[in-house]
Amino acid sequence: MTILYNSSLQKATFFLTGFQGLEDLHGWISIPFCSIYLTVIVGNLTILHVIRTDVTLHEPMYYFLAMLALTDLGLCLSTLPTVLGIFWFDAREIGIPACFTQLFFIHTLSLVESSILLSMSIDRYIAICNPLRYSTVLTPARIVKMGLSSVLRSALLILPLPFLLKRFQYCRSHVLAHAYCLHLEIMKLACSSIIVNHIYGLFVVACTVGVDSLLIFLSYALILRTVLSIASRQERLRALNTCVSHMCAVLLFYIPMIGLSLVHRFGEHLPHIVHLLMSYVYLLVPPLMNPIVYSIKTKQIRQRIAKKFEFFKSLRSLDFVLTAASRQAFNTPFSPYTMTLGPLENNSSIASSFLLSGIPGLEHMHIWISIPLCFIYLVSILGNCTIVFIIKTEPSLHEPMYLFLSMLALTDLGLSLCTLPTVLGIFWIGARDISHDACFAQLFFIHCLSFLESSVLLSMAFDRFVAICHPLRYASILTNTVIGRIGLASLGRSVALIFPLPFMLRRFPYCGSLVLSHSYCLHQEVMKLACADIKANSIYGMFVIVSTVGIDSLLILFSYALILRTVLSIASKVERFKALNTCVSHICAVLLFYSPMIGLSIIHRFGKQAPHLVQVIMGFVYLLFPPLMNPIIYSVKTKQIRDRVTHVFC
Repeated sequence: MTILYNSSLQKATFFLTGFQGLEDLHGWISIPFCSIYLTVIVGNLTILHVIRTDVTLHEPMYYFLAMLALTDLGLCLSTLPTVLGIFWFDAREIGIPACFTQLFFIHTLSLVESSILLSMSIDRYIAICNPLRYSTVLTPARIVKMGLSSVLRSALLILPLPFLLKRFQYCRSHVLAHAYCLHLEIMKLACSSIIVNHIYGLFVVACTVGVDSLLIFLSYALILRTVLSIASRQERLRALNTCVSHMCAVLLFYIPMIGLSLVHRFGEHLPHIVHLLMSYVYLLVPPLMNPIVYSIKTKQIRQRIAKKFEFFKSLRSLDFVLTAASRQAFNTPFSPYTMTLGPLENNSSIASSFLLSGIPGLEHMHIWISIPLCFIYLVSILGNCTIVFIIKTEPSLHEPMYLFLSMLALTDLGLSLCTLPTVLGIFWIGARDISHDACFAQLFFIHCLSFLESSVLLSMAFDRFVAICHPLRYASILTNTVIGRIGLASLGRSVALIFPLPFMLRRFPYCGSLVLSHSYCLHQEVMKLACADIKANSIYGMFVIVSTVGIDSLLILFSYALILRTVLSIASKVERFKALNTCVSHICAVLLFYSPMIGLSIIHRFGKQAPHLVQVIMGFVYLLFPPLMNPIIYSVKTKQIRDRVTHVFC
């Protein structure tokens, strides 16, 4: 289809833009965008559902929050078709009428959100400064009128924009810089004077965003004056705490909006990536973060959401009790006096469960602590998936060193996924219960993958030894068949050594405390809860560690001794450094793995007097730090991977 460079708006089209130069990766880029859109839709619908179904939330503050959620939902749905259309189907063309319609809804809903944030600041002002008149001032009828006036003001102010744009001739490039239409950008494509659009655009921004922001600032000045007049410090903090969510929403909305306006008006010299990032932050971050902020900071909404999860948790507990009771009934002669469906208080490992721990004493902060943990898990999963993807798709990386690296990345990925459900379950919804069978299964996979990682690090040390000490035989020794056998042997050794542990733990009665000190299960810790002799488990555990971590670390040390001897025999200083530089990433990975593992083992066996916080921190460092840092280290230090990652993202 050709672009008609005339004023005929029925035939002409604009061309939207995704990420220039990365068109072949749009399918992959669409994955985080789909996740963001899904989170936005689910989050805002959850807010609406909770407010609608909970009678205690039928108050002015939550009515305004429902309006904010509806507006965010509308903003999300306004851009979703064109953004995903580009990333999925490369559907760049958009008719000018459709483009004008989209920009009308985007700008209208943006201004509606500004008005709602002003209404919410008025709500906070009345609640704090005139609490006795709160229910009489903000009646349901008045709240509806405020909402309708916000929509009407925004619609009337934005309605002229499509008509102002429609009168232009577009004889310049029809390529837009974003995946959706904005007034500030389209008017720059016109080949006639756009001074009227400039003036009217500034007028709209001044009488909406400008006035709203000033009134919000004024309301908070009055709120602050009232709060400072309160005698009790606790009451002052309590009053200010009710405003935190709204202040976060205000900052999340106004800062990206003002930033994008400045970039469009005065930032023509800036790199295109700045425009792209600012536009996506402007339209996606507020709808994404508002439900999260209000769910975390608003006690009533947080409790209501927690109740939803508690319902499913109670169903799971009921199923567990019924299953245990049926087993007891099957193994016990039937008697109407002995068969019960109540809690089974016995020492059977079938009928009881363990209690996982988060960070004791900071339970009220768990939802905040979950944010960095979620970030760590996300970086670990994306980082290791990126390493595996790059090695798989780049033929030049189909070499022994990178095949072992892909094994390491897969192992780290498995370790992250093993602990993710229980860790986030505790920090998000307080799901501490874990059945013995589930606990034993988790510790099997954790220890199995940990020892598999030790084996992979040994294999990588052997790879470096052959590459430096026997470079001419490198390709003939480390063939694909040999590498496959090494991987299978590592996996087989780990599985065979860890397989007895769940059965050794299962035979114990657990009559003492059933509280574990971590957010996941470890053999060293579970066996201490048994009220029987655990000598066999201690001996076997030491045997497993010695025959895996002990032997592997000694062989790695021995291989580096041989490597160092070979390197020191090289005459050229440059060649010596070049040879050693190929080992830096592996040495870092070895230290990242063995140091926390040995430290945690020592604490569990000999550090009973150590503070509990030390055990918790060491536990998280042991399982989260290596999967997080390994992809970063190899991406930074390995030139081939760094070049490939740079080629993908730059």
